[in-house]
Amino acid sequence: QVQLVESGGGLVQAGGSLRLSCVASGSIFGIASMAWYRQAPGKQRELVAFITSSGGRANYGDSVKGRFTISRDNAKNTLDLQMNSLKPEDTAVYYCNAFIQISKWDQGRDYWGQGTQVTVSS
Repeated sequence: QVQLVESGGGLVQAGGSLRLSCVASGSIFGIASMAWYRQAPGKQRELVAFITSSGGRANYGDSVKGRFTISRDNAKNTLDLQMNSLKPEDTAVYYCNAFIQISKWDQGRDYWGQGTQVTVSS
C-alpha cells in the first residue's frame, strides 16, 4: 500500500511563513509528477504548485506565484512547499498529490494525502 503523509501545517500570522512536507511510503516503484493542492471552506480544490518527476520544472497557481516554492527529494520520496508572505486567503487544507507506480507493470495512478490545515490570521 502507498501512503502520503503531510506535516507542517498550523496557525501563522499574515506575512509569516510555513513549510509543508509530504512523505510517500509503501510499495513504490516510481513517482512521476507531484503537486500540492488546497481547498478552502466552500470552495473547490485548486492546484497550488506542480513539479515534474526530475524536479526540473515547476508551475504555480497565479495566487501563489513569487511567494511559494515547491521542491522534492527523489531519494527520500518527499515533497515540500515553502510558503512565504502568507495571506489570510491562503487559509485552507493543503493536500499532497503524487502519481505513483507500484510496480513496473503498473500504469500508475494519483494518490492523495489526508491533508494538513493552514490557517493565516490577519
